[in-house]
Amino acid sequence: MAKIKLEYIWLDGYFPTQNLRSKTKVEEHENFQGTLEEIGNWSFDGSSTKQAEGGSSDCVLVPVAIYPDPARINGWLVMTEVYNADGTPHESNGRATIDDDNDDFWFGFEQEYFIMDTETDLPLGFPRGGYPKPQGMYYCSVGGRNTHGRDLVEEHADLCIEAGLNFEGINQEVASGQWEFQLFAKGAKKAGDEIWIARYLLDRLTEGRGMYIEYHPKPLGDTDWNGSGMHANFSNSVLRTCGSKEKYAEICEAFRPFVKEHIEVYGEFNEQRLTGKHETASINQFSWGVSDRGASIRIPIIAVEKGYKGWLEDRRPASNGDPYKIAARIIKTVKTVA
Repeated sequence: MAKIKLEYIWLDGYFPTQNLRSKTKVEEHENFQGTLEEIGNWSFDGSSTKQAEGGSSDCVLVPVAIYPDPARINGWLVMTEVYNADGTPHESNGRATIDDDNDDFWFGFEQEYFIMDTETDLPLGFPRGGYPKPQGMYYCSVGGRNTHGRDLVEEHADLCIEAGLNFEGINQEVASGQWEFQLFAKGAKKAGDEIWIARYLLDRLTEGRGMYIEYHPKPLGDTDWNGSGMHANFSNSVLRTCGSKEKYAEICEAFRPFVKEHIEVYGEFNEQRLTGKHETASINQFSWGVSDRGASIRIPIIAVEKGYKGWLEDRRPASNGDPYKIAARIIKTVKTVA
């Protein structure tokens, strides 16, 4: 028998931006294989996370995905959904709202973020009381003059790959101290699971290093610095196989009547980012186009070159958005026409 550490991870009840919470259960197992069938539900004090009242505070953690934890000996990362004591999904449980039981929808999320200095509360590369050189040389840069935080980013990439996430890439972004990673999954729920586990690993890496991760979509306010998004690349069997320009247009237009519903779940403070500047569409308008990074929804040129077989990119989700809720809303809209 060996003792293993199970890190149960969940989303709290703060609204509109939920936070990651976790706690460790140590169990004895013989020949543990790392499957959901080998572990059980757990509970926590929901009154401490805005998910219950003190007089009836137990909430239930139901495991939905498990990954090896490369940073701990005999450790495992357990993504969970929050349920009420009566067995119904908690109102904060966005994963339970996803209508994709057959995994027909595929999602690739591009997660942007800033690495912040805890002493200055500024992104890496920003001097106290001022600004570094303007944007231009930071994007996909190399060298100590323009590149800040690479050690942390590389270590995070290694951890995600070792954990078994379908991690697809990293790059420095347009602003100093701003980075991005990409994840892809066949199945909306799995895509959300992997983004949250990747965020957990990234946040945990900053502990004790004088850094923290900022997911606010416009942390530098109304300045000439880019904000952070979480572009959602998505497809279903129709988009992957239809070969029809008209069908692509129909699906894009299906989003127009539901702009408000999408923006409501695309992340807090997103109005500060979606201004029509810095490679964004205005939050007050809806548009789509081929290879247009200033549109709400972009049709990638690769999909066009393949005869309208591929995917679409919704460029509106903010970096602090919940991938579960984003995917759920996109699926609901696409299903109105395809």
